[in-house]
Amino acid sequence: MKDNVAEEHLYLAFSHQYRDSIFPLHTSISLFLLSYCDCKLFKVFLVPTDEDVGDQCVTKNLAGDLEVHLISRCQLPVVVQSCSLPAAVVKDDKFCRAGLSVVLRHIIQKTFEADPSKKDVLGLLGFKKTCLKACAEVSQWTRLCEISIPLAVERFLTASPEHCQAIPPDILLFERKLGEPVRVHNDDKIRRQKLQQQKSGAKAAVPVPGEEATEELKPGEVHEHPPSSLELSVAFSKLLAQEAPDAINREAPHIRRTKTSDLPLLDHVFAEGLYFTVADLVLLPCIHQFLVSSKKRGKNLVNLPLISNWYRRVQEVPGVKKAAGKCNMELLQLPELMSAPEEQLQHSASVPDELEEDHEDSHFIGGPRPTMTKLMENGIEAKFSPHPCPNWTLDWSSLPSAVSPGEGKMSRDRALRKQQQLNNLVAAVTKLAKPGDLIVDFCSGGGHVGIVLAYMMPSCQVVLIENKELSLIRAKERSDELGLNNIWFIQANLDYFNGTFNIGVALHACGVATDMVIEHCLRARAAFVISPCCYGFIQNTVKFKYPRSHQFKEILSYKEHMILCRFADQTAVQLPPERRLIGKQCMGLVDLDRAWAAEEHNYSVQVISMEPESCSPKNNMFVGIPT
Repeated sequence: MKDNVAEEHLYLAFSHQYRDSIFPLHTSISLFLLSYCDCKLFKVFLVPTDEDVGDQCVTKNLAGDLEVHLISRCQLPVVVQSCSLPAAVVKDDKFCRAGLSVVLRHIIQKTFEADPSKKDVLGLLGFKKTCLKACAEVSQWTRLCEISIPLAVERFLTASPEHCQAIPPDILLFERKLGEPVRVHNDDKIRRQKLQQQKSGAKAAVPVPGEEATEELKPGEVHEHPPSSLELSVAFSKLLAQEAPDAINREAPHIRRTKTSDLPLLDHVFAEGLYFTVADLVLLPCIHQFLVSSKKRGKNLVNLPLISNWYRRVQEVPGVKKAAGKCNMELLQLPELMSAPEEQLQHSASVPDELEEDHEDSHFIGGPRPTMTKLMENGIEAKFSPHPCPNWTLDWSSLPSAVSPGEGKMSRDRALRKQQQLNNLVAAVTKLAKPGDLIVDFCSGGGHVGIVLAYMMPSCQVVLIENKELSLIRAKERSDELGLNNIWFIQANLDYFNGTFNIGVALHACGVATDMVIEHCLRARAAFVISPCCYGFIQNTVKFKYPRSHQFKEILSYKEHMILCRFADQTAVQLPPERRLIGKQCMGLVDLDRAWAAEEHNYSVQVISMEPESCSPKNNMFVGIPT
């Protein structure tokens, strides 16, 4: 155990207690993970959503064996006040982590760093440590676990009896996902083992949970072992650090010769597939509350056999019952259910279209010319405003090395192009900013834009927001080297930032991220300077539909707009000049649609080409000002 780990403060929202949980459910989830990891590295604060809440409201010790403190929203550190909770920050530091997935992943990593023997805790991050790493804005799975199911359960618990007859659609979607085939790394080997098991008629031996799980049994409680199957054997062998039986590992020659397409598919054991991850710990408190409420209301769970069996199976994981006991979660003992007929599932409730995966064909046939001609016939062409200061440049040679993008460990040529890009953005922001302004660098990466702005404008405050932890850590190291005291760092998805600000800036915000940044600026009535990127990644999401503006919607379909987006990415220097020109025109049309959509919210928006255009294949830049 390492003793020199800095104490961090963990801030959790607190609205009320209900049965054996603290609400919102994000708080119960965070406390449950702390108990499961046996993590004492954080000083935990509950932040009441109602200022009238007093100490006596937290009396049932629902925070496990953790000591918790009440603190009002106005007492939060400045950097935390701009974020949705949960949030974690080292005391007196300017680096904040916000949002459920980011905070949970941080708790897991800190626990392992403090005690490297806890490899099972690190395993919660899944294959290549990617579990719930993708932003909820772009990943349907992260959104389902982090946002949709917790909110659906909270609504279900507070709904009147007549409004909670049907199973929430998000719960049904989870049931459906548990029924989908599992794809895991190296699944070919496991699928061949499953085929051999089926051929031989033998059943895989399931490891019996070890002493830790046995100690969790209450007096008189009967331990139910998971049903015997290869998937369970593989999953629990990993949990208990055991090897799968030798008989399973040996493959017969005819098994090795079987085509991959003829191998049996793998069944779900846990939420993400075969292995227990942080996703299971996120979902367990939510599903637990839903099942308890359903049982009290006399609801039959026959339509949720996969969720019911998943709930039973998660309880078999070593440490889960112990953590539940610490948090006073009285886990239900459910009977094993058989899968309901498909038509019965369909009649129980339907999953709305917006919750389904987008199966629209993304491989569009044909070039962009018909779409461009269609727009031209309606008087719409790509148009660019003149650059307000094409020759403006920073004197990079006079600036400290930590200000230069070269400090971010990139090649000399790339660093030069990055300097040219920064000249354009800094020039535009300089014309907009006034002393005391708060400037937010969205999708900040290693902080190339934000650090320059903070250094050049000491009378302004700068906040960097980035989801990738390592990039933001590098940015903070550069800031510390410069001794900047007007800069803050937030590791979070964009949706978890809810602060007010004066200017939003983003250099090469990827795909839909550009529209997310614009939305944040519109909501805050802030000016913006944004350079888009990765047009080919643009697609309809839960929050954003394309085209964006009324003018484009009246003329183009979604697929026609996507054709423009795909060809807007055809601007690389190695492409023929004519093709690059078409790509630039498509970029201009996509960004014109975005500009017009912003102007519908009383903004004046210009689309400008950076100078020199060779600074980047993606050289468009928006400058938007509220009118």
